[in-house]
Amino acid sequence: METRLREKYNGTVRRQLQEKFGYKNVEEIPKLEKVVVNMSVGDAIANAKALDAAVAELTQITGQKPIVTKAKKSIAAFKLREGMNIGAKVTLRGARMYIFLDKLFNIVLPRIRDFRGLPAKSFDGRGNYNLGLREQLVFPEVNFDKVDKARGMDITIVTTARSDEEASEFLVAMGLPIQKGSSTNPALRGVADSKGNA
Repeated sequence: METRLREKYNGTVRRQLQEKFGYKNVEEIPKLEKVVVNMSVGDAIANAKALDAAVAELTQITGQKPIVTKAKKSIAAFKLREGMNIGAKVTLRGARMYIFLDKLFNIVLPRIRDFRGLPAKSFDGRGNYNLGLREQLVFPEVNFDKVDKARGMDITIVTTARSDEEASEFLVAMGLPIQKGSSTNPALRGVADSKGNA
């Protein structure tokens, strides 16, 4: 299935990247590999229904059923035991990945109050970009009246780019709204990086 964002990639972005970086082989041109959306549900420790709500919301947002993630180790202070259900995660590829990113870039992020772009420092050094949203309500599929609690989520955009510079050029060309200049923008209250820092 040809999506709008995939058309943009095939139509203009690939050629743009090839001209800028002088790739000899078309296989070298960065492309999207997958998008991972992860929602941790801390209150699932005391309330199992909280996880059901998170799974339902993540299914609505991504169009795909998430897998339940489990705690890797026990933390006594949080009454957390190894193996307990603690969150939900979706890995998107193909058409669903393009549809989700198109919605994220053009509908969701512009809806965040005082949004002026994402921080340029959230690349991981291996061509991937991490961003965190503080609440699921910015997605148009989520019904405000049915939400029991605002839940944040981490989104990782995985590309085949070999450096942050290539990944940045690629994702900006695809529509990722990265800030120009300084990345310390006080208005980014609605968006946090993957470590939860606004």
